[in-house]
Amino acid sequence: MLSRLMSGSSRSLEREYSCTVRLLDDSEYTCTIQRDAKGQYLFDLLCHHLNLLEKDYFGIRFVDPDKQRHWLEFTKSVVKQLRSQPPFTMCFRVKFYPADPAALKEEITRYLVFLQIKRDLYHGRLLCKTSDAALLAAYILQAEIGDYDPGKHPEGYSSKFQFFPKHSEKLERKIAEIHKTELSGQTPATSELNFLRKAQTLETYGVDPHPCKDVSGNAAFLAFTPFGFVVLQGNKRVHFIKWNEVTKLKFEGKTFYLYVSQKEEKKIILTYFAPTPEACKHLWKCGIENQAFYKLEKSSQVRTVSSSNLFFKGSRFRYSGRVAKEVMESSAKIKREPPEIHRAGMVPSRSCPSITHGPRLSSVPRTRRRAVHISIMEGLESLRDSAHSTPVRSSSHGDTFLPHVRSGRADSNERVAVIADEAYSPADSVLPTPVAEHSLELMLLSRQINGATCSIEEEKESEASTPTAAEMEALGGELRALCQGHGRPEEEQVNKFVLSVLRLLLVTMGLLFVLLLLLIILTESDLDIAFFRDIRQTPEFEQFHYQYFCPLRRWFACKVRSVVSLLIDT
Repeated sequence: MLSRLMSGSSRSLEREYSCTVRLLDDSEYTCTIQRDAKGQYLFDLLCHHLNLLEKDYFGIRFVDPDKQRHWLEFTKSVVKQLRSQPPFTMCFRVKFYPADPAALKEEITRYLVFLQIKRDLYHGRLLCKTSDAALLAAYILQAEIGDYDPGKHPEGYSSKFQFFPKHSEKLERKIAEIHKTELSGQTPATSELNFLRKAQTLETYGVDPHPCKDVSGNAAFLAFTPFGFVVLQGNKRVHFIKWNEVTKLKFEGKTFYLYVSQKEEKKIILTYFAPTPEACKHLWKCGIENQAFYKLEKSSQVRTVSSSNLFFKGSRFRYSGRVAKEVMESSAKIKREPPEIHRAGMVPSRSCPSITHGPRLSSVPRTRRRAVHISIMEGLESLRDSAHSTPVRSSSHGDTFLPHVRSGRADSNERVAVIADEAYSPADSVLPTPVAEHSLELMLLSRQINGATCSIEEEKESEASTPTAAEMEALGGELRALCQGHGRPEEEQVNKFVLSVLRLLLVTMGLLFVLLLLLIILTESDLDIAFFRDIRQTPEFEQFHYQYFCPLRRWFACKVRSVVSLLIDT
């Protein structure tokens, strides 16, 4: 009896898993879930912990063992989706950016969206002019430290804060000037609200970039915003398509198709190539969810979407949540006392710090070898902590990273990596890179060339994993192969079309063969099966048999006899 109880308790423990979810303020929430627990159960636990009612804008993001990002699906098992060894680590992030964040009903919801956009600003996803950057940073400063106080805030106090990937002394002085003169008296809630209103007006508000290449092989970033589909190249928005103009989203392998119907019945198909099939499928699923959330009037209008062509099995996906209009109507009905908000204040953060562990970014010399492994550790840490990829700084966004790698190898190991100290500018910041494993290496090398900061903890951890010169040479070969692999998208399209035609022919021939085999069995065999007997007794079959099949059989037998006699005579 005791042994059965012990075995039962051990089995129950085996079915429980520990989950750690990193929240937007970089605190962590840890819980235990059952093996068959759905994503909705974990999400509800989080929202209860945060006292959050307007929860439809948020989601849980994780990275699989192949370094591909995913959103946790609430209708499926958590354990089966993660495909990794426990304990599980995930991130709580904004999934659907509100079209008007100032219209959110509760302050707790606005505060969480504020934290997300603050992260976007720090990681280089929210691009803006220097004047707008100074105003946004001043709002953050006012929300976190309150009014300017000469006794508490000495000269250069804003230099201790890290708001952007890089900024200069001139920008810091501008931030401090706005904070001193324009924002005095604003409460944290007011400053956060003004921050949201300003961020909403920027072109890259709500952008979650997906790295791709266009049909010409040029690098591009695709994103879905509250207002439509966006294509970014070289930090410029080259396409903006409203949701009501998007008619279909489809993917095949690494190829992503966007079908657009514009005015005057003008139809366009945009084609892009993702780094991996998994990344392309993730892009497709994000597009399906965003289109349903922002475009539809009711969740009852949501339909299951398939990526397959006729006769071929493909991926099927269905958005399972509420749409934006329903969320707004539900929020208007909320009637409760505003929940207490525990703001993070000046607590340092690992991936999105308010106050840094050191002084402002300046020209800090490091050896090339040390900069490489520090950048690797920083990239992995940012990939784990950030809602999206960590930004890469590069001056030639449209090109591949190969020239940088060549120049890096040509230099000696004593060459130093210098972090530039210049004004924050959208033209100087590049959106995130792929999260696939080979693409992650591209990102890390690019960060090393351009000089990226890292925390003290990351620098200590990196000492145990310094790459050798041979590894760098091998990685350079991989980069060359990868860059050459994306050079012929037109040939790939032709090959895929030929394969589709061949598959269609094979399926057609197979169906004809099966029908012919069934016809022979019906007419020539003596099988006395009820199904066959019923078909043979129908008038239509008897007419077909005597008027068409028998003459055709006699004609075919005659031709065979004539061919055989001709062969015998010769």
